[in-house]
Amino acid sequence: MITYTIYPQGDKAVTVNFGDYIHIDIHRKVISFTKYIESHPFSGLLEVIPSFTSVTITYEPIMIEASATNNSPFDIVSNILKSMLSELPETIDHPAKTVTIPVCYGGDYGPDLQEVADYHQVTQQEIISIHSSQVYLVYMIGFAPGFPYLGGMAKEIATPRKATPRLKIPAGSVGIGGEQTGVYPIESPGGWQIIGRTPLQLFQQDAKQPSLLQAGDLVSFQPITLQQFKSWGADGR
Repeated sequence: MITYTIYPQGDKAVTVNFGDYIHIDIHRKVISFTKYIESHPFSGLLEVIPSFTSVTITYEPIMIEASATNNSPFDIVSNILKSMLSELPETIDHPAKTVTIPVCYGGDYGPDLQEVADYHQVTQQEIISIHSSQVYLVYMIGFAPGFPYLGGMAKEIATPRKATPRLKIPAGSVGIGGEQTGVYPIESPGGWQIIGRTPLQLFQQDAKQPSLLQAGDLVSFQPITLQQFKSWGADGR
């Protein structure tokens, strides 16, 4: 059986937690459960939100039918989720979508690339080669709309966040923060080391699917030139 804990988040949400550390096996359970709920929605379901180790389900209490035993909406939703969880297999795997993200590294678009290279006592090109040679897993979307937390970065280029965060980081900026890498989908403050920028728009508010990436996707980075960056398609996707 899959092990988990269920607990309320206020009076309109419940969280199902599968563990207390980041691991690919826990991630697969998170993704499998997320997809199962999305394909088997219950009355009153509002949103399913996966994270590193858990899934939070929001619901509308007044749409949850009261049972004959006068159970609370939380109890009713918890029982629905427990029934779903009992149907999930112990070993889970789903085919993943792979997204290639073009990146113009260094220069004005990657102002911290030299700092990262100096930190590791290597060249900028070595940082680029290592960063763009990995296949990354999207563990979760968070922090900002469409922001992907990516696992799989080589530890040899792990770099501490900046001591003083920037007030504005341009949309599309690719950064390193500790042992993680990610892409800023919108302009926002942040303390990650910025090593490049992509011309892709990772978040489009009015699109049918606003976020280009979803939890469970695979990501690879492809180095491009400044000229290629500037000539990229106007729609950003």
